[in-house]
Amino acid sequence: MKAKTVGMGVLNSLVPVLLAFVLGGIVIAFMGENPMQTYSILIDKSLLTPKGLLTTLHYAAPLVLTGLAIAVNFKAGIYNMGVEGSVLLGGFFAGIAGAYLPATLDPTVLKVTCLVVGIACGMLYVVVPAILKACFHVDEMVVTLMLNYALAKVLEFLSTGVFRDQGSGYVCTPTIHEGAMFQRMASAKMTPFFFVSLVAFAVMFVVMNHSKLGFEITAMGKNVEFADAMGMRVRRKIIVLMLVSGALAGLAGAGYMLSDQYHYTLGFSGNPGLGWDGMLVALLGNHSPTGILIAAVFYAALKTGADNINLYSSVPKELVTVIQGLIILFLAAKLLDSRFGLRGRLKARFPHRHDGPEGTADVVGADGAKGA
Repeated sequence: MKAKTVGMGVLNSLVPVLLAFVLGGIVIAFMGENPMQTYSILIDKSLLTPKGLLTTLHYAAPLVLTGLAIAVNFKAGIYNMGVEGSVLLGGFFAGIAGAYLPATLDPTVLKVTCLVVGIACGMLYVVVPAILKACFHVDEMVVTLMLNYALAKVLEFLSTGVFRDQGSGYVCTPTIHEGAMFQRMASAKMTPFFFVSLVAFAVMFVVMNHSKLGFEITAMGKNVEFADAMGMRVRRKIIVLMLVSGALAGLAGAGYMLSDQYHYTLGFSGNPGLGWDGMLVALLGNHSPTGILIAAVFYAALKTGADNINLYSSVPKELVTVIQGLIILFLAAKLLDSRFGLRGRLKARFPHRHDGPEGTADVVGADGAKGA
């Protein structure tokens, strides 16, 4: 039974991906390029060369963390949209710590301190939404979405004002000390931060699959009233789980700062952002830690391939963005269908002509018999 459930989860994730690649292949064909050759370049340059694979793993590290941050809440029925905010706040203050703490500190101490600052800031960001959700039943989705935009403006103000690097021609914070940076391995982008994300993955794998808390997360997601009636202390769990999510996202932002960006800019998290990319990763991974790890590597491979695809073909790298958008579209359609039964509603609203309304065939048959 469990194997069947896992198989269905894998199939549900693969179908949107395959459909997106098929439509992407049609677009490539219309551009006069060979879809198979283009996709082979994408795979080869992101997974089959040592440098490409290490770069892919580098991009995957924060996505593993943000995917887990989304999953640990969504699986419990908590729709926390503040993961992106925790990433930004954690990354910002990890960068401030890395730039303003004494450069003479031991590099390991400096790195750990910056990561702890990022984790603490990520958790701090979700404290108010967590309390509002747990104690006053305020919709966490609305609160966290609104806070994301407010936080972005606050960080923009700070990075263009008091924390701006006056010696730079760009709007950014000061560059972190070299001792705070995760050094790259060989000539690739990968840093030891990837192994930090693997440790977090291992912890969350055990928590979500082999612990009492993991069972309670699943129970809350299926029926929160029943979970509360069974004495699972749902209010406390909501606060704890949102804090865990904030910690993972803050760690992602801090690690991204120390391993990739080195200072905060207005586009620090990318477009649409590590938090939103983590949501796609969590959906592709079916909220399973193992699935999230695989989905993060896949999504990162698309990014690595996009950086190389226009170097070896005339296909622009924006094609990968199109494929990502199609994956999101098909995933959203699948989720809406499973949640609201859209196919059933459409069939009921637009029945086939030969089916007719209920009872029509019997009436016609009776009239025919009467006429005969």
